[in-house]
Amino acid sequence: MIIGTAGHIDHGKTTLVRALTGVDTDRLPEEKARGISIDLGYAYAPLAGGGALGFVDVPGHERFVHTMLAGATGIDFALLVVAADDGVMPQTREHLDILALLGVARGAIALTKIDAVDPARVAEVHAELQSLVAVTPLRDATIHPVSARTGEGIDALRAFLESEAERCALRTDDRHFRLAVDRSFTLPGIGTVVTGTVHAGEACVGSDAVVAPSGRTVRVRSIHAQNRASERGAAGERCALNLAGIARDEVGRGDWIVAAPVATSTARLDATLVLLPGAVGTLAGEAHVHVHLGAAHVPARLVPLAAAASGREPAHAGRLVQVVLQRPIAAWHGDRFIVRDASATRTIGGGTVLDPLAPARYRKSPERIAVLAALAEPTPHARLTRLLEGSAHGVDLARFARADGVRDLDALVAANAGARRVRSGGADFLIGERPWRALRERALAALGAFHVARPDELGPDAARLKRIAFAKLDGGLFRALIAELLADDRIRQGGPWLHLPGHSDAPTAQEQALVDRMLARLLDAPFDPPWVRDLAGDLHKPEALVRASLVRAAKRGECFQVVRDLFFHPLAIRELATTAGVLQDASGEVRAAAFRDSTSMGRKRAIQVLEFFDRIGVTRRVGDRHIVRVDHALTLDDGALASRPRERVAHALHA
Repeated sequence: MIIGTAGHIDHGKTTLVRALTGVDTDRLPEEKARGISIDLGYAYAPLAGGGALGFVDVPGHERFVHTMLAGATGIDFALLVVAADDGVMPQTREHLDILALLGVARGAIALTKIDAVDPARVAEVHAELQSLVAVTPLRDATIHPVSARTGEGIDALRAFLESEAERCALRTDDRHFRLAVDRSFTLPGIGTVVTGTVHAGEACVGSDAVVAPSGRTVRVRSIHAQNRASERGAAGERCALNLAGIARDEVGRGDWIVAAPVATSTARLDATLVLLPGAVGTLAGEAHVHVHLGAAHVPARLVPLAAAASGREPAHAGRLVQVVLQRPIAAWHGDRFIVRDASATRTIGGGTVLDPLAPARYRKSPERIAVLAALAEPTPHARLTRLLEGSAHGVDLARFARADGVRDLDALVAANAGARRVRSGGADFLIGERPWRALRERALAALGAFHVARPDELGPDAARLKRIAFAKLDGGLFRALIAELLADDRIRQGGPWLHLPGHSDAPTAQEQALVDRMLARLLDAPFDPPWVRDLAGDLHKPEALVRASLVRAAKRGECFQVVRDLFFHPLAIRELATTAGVLQDASGEVRAAAFRDSTSMGRKRAIQVLEFFDRIGVTRRVGDRHIVRVDHALTLDDGALASRPRERVAHALHA
């Protein structure tokens, strides 16, 4: 069991821990010189059954509340310390509020320094404490009068804590490993060591892990769990991990050591927020605050998303907010956090993370609020099921598992037997059969509308169809949708163009033979192809026939009409699109002069090609610049665009 102290400065927290364990948690010279705690201290007391009580001793001074918060994360049991001479003081109240906001519901109260006052004063403070905790989660906490100087009550308190540890069931946690780092240091001959509380899962000696949010990969050389060498460290234990592959200054308080599948880095998180009664007006608009999550402390901005979690609750009870952080941290669903005011002098509330990977856009839309309501469900299975029920675009399983810390994703998927799992490339989605059928019908309807509006075109390419009808759909899920429709012959593809089966322009054998000959001519000078009149003269064919054949070939994706009577081979267009991409990678944009110089085309021809790219969606025009769209078929290196024309040209050249 991990016990965290709490209470006002000079109320005897460190002295009490020393009396209970024999360990002085003030290890810094400055602490010993000043006689106050300024950093976290740690102590352990062995249990008869073989376990250990772990103590996290926190500073009580108001200037070090941020340090107290770093130590309070992940504790099982609170030991609130109040001196009989002073009684309840400001940090007594603030620390008690913090424990309540962090969800710490088990604890005891140590009424210290009883040797310094008379029995009447002890009884007075005892009654004051009963009144103080009556409306908090620690309302059932027992009060233990003690004196660390004389030893009175110490044995009884120790026996009580040991009995509470026996009642503290071992955590059963099937999630991925997460440890919140509250200290890091270097030992000679050992290397980098971090300490902290394990929030979930377990790690073993020799296992790989990730430092979040930095993403650095490390290996666990050795583990001390509850101050004893161990082969593993599990949820609910304080552990020291000796890490290989990282220097001391590359990991510190506020970082996490986590299993790779759940490594996160986020600067936005959506959450429910509870404000303390004196801070109800804080969220009239956006508020600048300090957020404490795990052992991290980051300035942030709170953006209200909805007035309250439910219409039956008072305004201060629970509301949806987006926390916009000044720098990335690591966070997961269900993590508790504390909010202090802009000057970091007063605790104003606390919250629970719903989505650690929150979006910046559409964050207040009804659809987004419905997602957050689903994420408020108590179990991963309930959350996933409700997300499925309300989602027209399915659930990104990899994102869900990472945000929730889920290890056995397959079991969650199996529990939703009525849904379809769609995998495409790196995408892994779960979607209901009805929404999936609706997406199929939407794709067919969008193609039909395109054919009606543009009967002279074979159809849009995949990227254009996505922009037309599926702007918010994940790219991997969209590719899987198109692949299934193609496999079912509900749609067809000509070059890069998608079309309905009834909308085609299949050539006769004679026309196709002419097109193949013309494609070979286009390849002779790929960036300076002949005009239609020149092709007609070379092939001794009527100009109208050549023009009409090339227009129909362009509709099938076998060539590209850049301007009237000027057609390019697909291989040339792909090369020109690649050149545009290279220019953008180098300078962030494509300008006509640079494109002209890179392709050795004249300025007029370079402008014609760039304007053509703007029309078909390879680029988009922004003033005098052209910005490449990375999702267009011509910018994707899949080879599909030119395979059929190239094969025909090769055959024609050898005929």
